[in-house]
Amino acid sequence: MAKTREKKTAKAQSTSEVVKPSRKAEGRVEGFRSLARRVASNEQVVLPTLLTGQARREHIRSTLREDHATRIEQRSAGAQEKFDKIAGDLFKFFRGSALLFYRDMAGQDAHMPTVMALGDVHPENFGVMPDKNGAPIFGVNDFDEAIYAPFTWDLKRGAVGFWIGAREAGGMNRKRRRKIVVKFVKGYLDAMQDYAERATEKNDSYRMDNSPKVIRRLFEAAWEERREWLWDDYLKPSGRGFRADDELQPISGEVKKFQKAVGDLAKAKGFEIPDRAGELKVKDVCVRHGQGTASLGLPRYYVLIEGPSKDATDDLIIEFKHARHSALEGLTPPSDFHAGAKADRIVHGQAVQLAHGDIFYGAVKIDGESFMSRERAPFRDDIDLEDLSYKTWKQYARVCGAALAQSHALSDDLGKIDYDMEPSIVAAASPRDLFIADIVRFTEEAADRLKADHAFFCEDHAHGAFEGIEMDYR
Repeated sequence: MAKTREKKTAKAQSTSEVVKPSRKAEGRVEGFRSLARRVASNEQVVLPTLLTGQARREHIRSTLREDHATRIEQRSAGAQEKFDKIAGDLFKFFRGSALLFYRDMAGQDAHMPTVMALGDVHPENFGVMPDKNGAPIFGVNDFDEAIYAPFTWDLKRGAVGFWIGAREAGGMNRKRRRKIVVKFVKGYLDAMQDYAERATEKNDSYRMDNSPKVIRRLFEAAWEERREWLWDDYLKPSGRGFRADDELQPISGEVKKFQKAVGDLAKAKGFEIPDRAGELKVKDVCVRHGQGTASLGLPRYYVLIEGPSKDATDDLIIEFKHARHSALEGLTPPSDFHAGAKADRIVHGQAVQLAHGDIFYGAVKIDGESFMSRERAPFRDDIDLEDLSYKTWKQYARVCGAALAQSHALSDDLGKIDYDMEPSIVAAASPRDLFIADIVRFTEEAADRLKADHAFFCEDHAHGAFEGIEMDYR
């Protein structure tokens, strides 16, 4: 009897060792990296876009579990909040599933010129933000996915973003959405042609005085006095620190840690402290909850910097956001250009694409983790898509296309590209009518696929598919 129990115990231990689960994500990452290389070298392979039915459903499920594995494992409230949010809105699903989008593009467009790409172009990733002097400018404003990639990747992501945004927020029919996408692509190509001829990309910027009417209205709507902005949105009545509410969680005991982070940032950036930042003294720190779409559930902190008046009327806020790998990492065609890792990559992207940008954009380590930093400002804002008419949708799309062209044109001025960028892109986009038609066809196919993907995701989410990560039990 004792021998039988010993055999059962040994068998149980052996079985436990055999079925001990491990993450499945690592194998998928390398598999897609290999797929991208094979597609780029013109091998005939099957891309995820050709999957249908249950196979496509399981691909979507696995990709989203993998992309959010750390947040799911840590039982982050933000992770489930994100899944709930993207289940309820197709445009938010598009914004929050970039990895799924780019795995469908793995290795494609290898023959196209490489640029410092934004990585996540859509109508809400353009906006008003502070320049290096703290004054408002308009341009691309989210560099979390920035990476060197074919210029068409940004154009295609942006075109689909405008298509979905115009459908969900603007209620536009297919014919009107098609024209909005054409305006976006033409805005890009016209600006790129202009930069090829005049080379003004390093000096151009969209300001209050020189912007088209639709952007001037955004400047006016975004403007708010700093004192009112601080007291209305962030400070407790005394002005001595952050108030506590459902979005802000003060962690005043961490001031010393973040004072070091701010010092490390200033040292790494090597800038002279602007007068408006006083002595870069940290007054308070808080955790910011519920911010963003793609980054929901990732650690994010706001740091209050005492302004020169010391009466809380001119304080600054610097944001520190946890940085991850780009969703495009390992999926772009192989190239000789590398932007770096995590926060360093994001900072490189901002330095290239926003020539006159925020001096507080930087990369630091906090508790051994990579964080990017940027200044929050009273006028940091993006456009309200629901307020746009069909006419202003077209105007806005054209301006955003031109702003994207400027950021790409800087790739050989401030980035690592070692050939003349602008004429290369103009030539690659020829014949122009065919190029635009190809982008529009890609957009319609990708948007229709996204709608079907969203339906699969919503059904799986309702059945609890994203409460745990993908495991390998073999």
